[in-house]
Amino acid sequence: MERFARLDGDGICALFELGEGVPALLHLGAPVSDNPDSIRAATSRGLHENEPDVLSRPDLLPVEGSGFLGTPAIELLRGGLAMPLDFTLERSVNEGTVLEFRLGDKGSGVTLTLRWEAVSEGVMTMSARLLNSGSASFGIARLASLALPLPGWADHATRYAGRWAGEMREDTGPIERGAVSSDSRGGRPGFDGGNWLLAHEQSLCAKTGQVLGMHLAWSGDHISLLERNDDGAMQVQMGARIDHGEVILEPGESFETPPVCLGFSEKGRNGLANRFAAYMRHNVLPDRAEWPARRVHLNSWEALGFDMDEASLKRLASDAAALGIERFVIDDGWFHGRRNDRTSLGDWTADEGLFPDGLGPLADHVIGLGMDVGIWVEPEMISPDSDLYRANPDWCIHQHGVERATQRNQLVLDLTISEAAEHVFARLNTLLSLHPIAYMKWDHNRPLFPRAGKGIAQTEALYALLDRLRVAHPKVEFESCASGGGRIDYGILSRAHRVWPSDNNDPVERLRIMEAWGQFLPPEVLGSHVGPSLNPVTGRSTDMDFRAKVALFGHMGIETDPAAMDERERAVLAVHIAHYKGWRNVLHSGAMHQLDMDGEGAFGRIAVAADGARALVLIARADLAVDHLARPVRLAGLDDAATYKISLLEPWPHKASQYVGRGFDWRAGIELTGRFLQSSGVAIPLVHPETAWLLGIEKQ
Repeated sequence: MERFARLDGDGICALFELGEGVPALLHLGAPVSDNPDSIRAATSRGLHENEPDVLSRPDLLPVEGSGFLGTPAIELLRGGLAMPLDFTLERSVNEGTVLEFRLGDKGSGVTLTLRWEAVSEGVMTMSARLLNSGSASFGIARLASLALPLPGWADHATRYAGRWAGEMREDTGPIERGAVSSDSRGGRPGFDGGNWLLAHEQSLCAKTGQVLGMHLAWSGDHISLLERNDDGAMQVQMGARIDHGEVILEPGESFETPPVCLGFSEKGRNGLANRFAAYMRHNVLPDRAEWPARRVHLNSWEALGFDMDEASLKRLASDAAALGIERFVIDDGWFHGRRNDRTSLGDWTADEGLFPDGLGPLADHVIGLGMDVGIWVEPEMISPDSDLYRANPDWCIHQHGVERATQRNQLVLDLTISEAAEHVFARLNTLLSLHPIAYMKWDHNRPLFPRAGKGIAQTEALYALLDRLRVAHPKVEFESCASGGGRIDYGILSRAHRVWPSDNNDPVERLRIMEAWGQFLPPEVLGSHVGPSLNPVTGRSTDMDFRAKVALFGHMGIETDPAAMDERERAVLAVHIAHYKGWRNVLHSGAMHQLDMDGEGAFGRIAVAADGARALVLIARADLAVDHLARPVRLAGLDDAATYKISLLEPWPHKASQYVGRGFDWRAGIELTGRFLQSSGVAIPLVHPETAWLLGIEKQ
């Protein structure tokens, strides 16, 4: 057997030492050409006085019983007791971009294959396949998709936490001694962001620094562990969380974990973000190369709520078309008996009282205005007050003899029951077959409780249902929403075209939320809407100019009633919709870079076209600046040697516009080199709270 194995990708390299036991990780990071023996020597160390007599190596499968005192990556149960495990390396196979290690424990009858694949764009994926190769059954209590000994330079971490309407709050600091776990228990990743993680050097910033980014591509519950022992060794684990008794393997049966996606960059946060964006565009998003331009949405919810009928929706659609909106989405309230949020989930037919002739006349009206039609559903849920529940009361996930606890007055439909899954497919298939629906907003507003030992099976049943609908209706776009960002991951995005980052449309909050999601997701999948003022979540009043500019840097939409706006607001919004249409190819196919800004309340992003010919910049401030003379904003992603024309796109924010430098025609643009724009920057009036600017850049 070879003494070493390596896997090389685009800008990333993993080097392993092979022996009788589990492979040890010698290097993970930038590509290296050094002799493996020399790398081993450079990374080796001797025993100290208080260690097991056999040196514990940084291997890929820490287990209990060998002197390792941290959290094991695998725990199996037989007869209610933990099984002792002692793996040896049986085979190592390196086939191009795939490296597999087959490990066996003949005494326990267990075979485990660890799979690493260098996919593309500096991203690798890791997963594990467990086979019962013995003669007796056992259960899985824990099995990590990835157990990674962290390199010494990655001694800081950025973790994500949040809540409903306050997703993805970054928490950055040194990796402290002990273990920090971010498990989810609601049948979905949840709002805490635990399935996203950065491990990096202390000096990481937007443009510089080494960083590893990790994500579990799974739409169910997860385990996410960051651990440092008393000697300073660090590890990360990620995997699907498994309830005791949920996965039992009989002889000959196997279980495969969902993959972890790992990206590496030497060029800071921006380098990593663009590697993940390219990886998603080429490997995750369904048929991404064939997507048409991302159409501007208007969603009916904030405008009408449940107070809808055919006439009010037609009026709203006409007002939307007048602004240049391209897609009209009928949100909650359209189906049989749905007058409030306490009833009717599961009864997916048009309400005959609201739509006497069905949805056809409304769809014809919308299409006649030059827009296409979208519709809201929540297929994984069932209302106790519904025809479906009355006919099939045991189709919800429940425990016998235990009260059926509701949230939002609803229960979870058990998709592992084949008849229930078939009912949902039949209703949605009929809906999409009868009407010219181009877009379906798939919501998921309630966590799964009780789990009843079905967390993994429910997620797999959801995947099967979505896959089946996509085959039947390949031209329909799907959005995944879960009260905002409660279920956003690469697993769901391999089946959807868009996610809803947060139910919070407040532009001040969205600046932070969109920046955090943008570390892992490209902007074309991030729904970004202009909400009403006063904002229904925060109660904050903001100017239309600020709301529209912030919403433009994503997949733009509107979630307010044009009839409630004054003439100026409608005019300002229409101009920004036109800006979005003119720049969306740059936003949705190029590279996105965060800008290093002056103060925590300032935000900056630049989208650079794939050919480098155009770029669009968003500069915004949420709070009042400390200094009136804020430092110039230095751009990123440009060609140092090139000359660019840079202009401030109108409309300008009213209060801040009086501080624009005089004597220059900022509307027509001024010419500067990429070197100057990136090293010295441009003075942008950025003193007042809730102020945003758009800068258009054209290569000369």
